[in-house]
Amino acid sequence: MYLFCSGVYGARILEGDIWPSRTRLANFCQFTILRSMSTMNISLPESLKTFVDGQVAGGGFSTSSEYVRELIRRDQGRLQLRGLLLDGASSAPTTPVDQAYFDSLRERVGGRKPA
Repeated sequence: MYLFCSGVYGARILEGDIWPSRTRLANFCQFTILRSMSTMNISLPESLKTFVDGQVAGGGFSTSSEYVRELIRRDQGRLQLRGLLLDGASSAPTTPVDQAYFDSLRERVGGRKPA
């Protein structure tokens, strides 16, 4: 089992059969258990490789693979949001949303009306 720790201060991969104690792990890290990873090789022109290397060096990524994974996750989120927006655009019209709607919504959730 691998524990991947990614944060502003770099990344570490810890190997072992037991979960490290919380006191040994930094609070600023985001943790993901990596059980199996596939490998993919990509070819980039020198200009793109230089750009990726710059993003890794200055952007809180430990490796170019981590940077590419983050780009893919963002693209997945963008595609999901696009699908939701298209579903909403093609749905039947509802009643207009006005100040009265937001006031009743605040009342239902117990919030206060902004000043």
